[in-house]
Amino acid sequence: MPTLNWSDALELDLPLMDEHHRDFVDAVAAVEAAEDGALLPAWCALIVHTDEHFGAEDRWMLDTHFAAANCHSLQHLMVLRVLHDVEQRARDGDLGLLREMARELATWFPQHLQSMDAALALHLRNVGYDASTGSVLRPEALPAQPITGCGGTACSPPDQTPG
Repeated sequence: MPTLNWSDALELDLPLMDEHHRDFVDAVAAVEAAEDGALLPAWCALIVHTDEHFGAEDRWMLDTHFAAANCHSLQHLMVLRVLHDVEQRARDGDLGLLREMARELATWFPQHLQSMDAALALHLRNVGYDASTGSVLRPEALPAQPITGCGGTACSPPDQTPG
C-alpha cells in the first residue's frame, strides 16, 4: 500500500497544478510498489515527471513576478538534486536508500503542497493566470516587486505578499 494517496485534501482548485500533483503521487506510489528489478526505472520516471512538474511551476512563478531565486524554486532545485543523488546511489547498488527516499517524498510532498504550492495557487488565481497559455488576465494584480519568498504570508515580507 502506498505511503501517499491522492485525496481531496491535496486539491488546490487549479486544474493543471492538481493534475501535476496527482501524477506525482502516482509516480511515488509506482516507486513504492516496484520490485527491485523495476525500481530504478520507476525512480527515473519519477525524476522525469518531477523535473517537468517543477519546471512548469517555476515558469508560472516567473510569469507572475516571482524572483528567479525565490525559496519555492530553490526548494525544487534541492529536491531534484537529492533525487539525482539517490539515483546514482541506487545505480551503485543502494536500493534501500531509494526506497527510504520514496517514503520521505511521501512525507514531504503534502507539506510542500499545503504551504508553498497552496500559496502559489492562490497567487495564480489572484492574478488570473492561465497556465495553458501563460497569460495573466489581471496584470494590475501582479506584485510591483518580484516575490522573493515562497509567496505565502508566512515567508514573504508584507510588501511582497501575493494578491
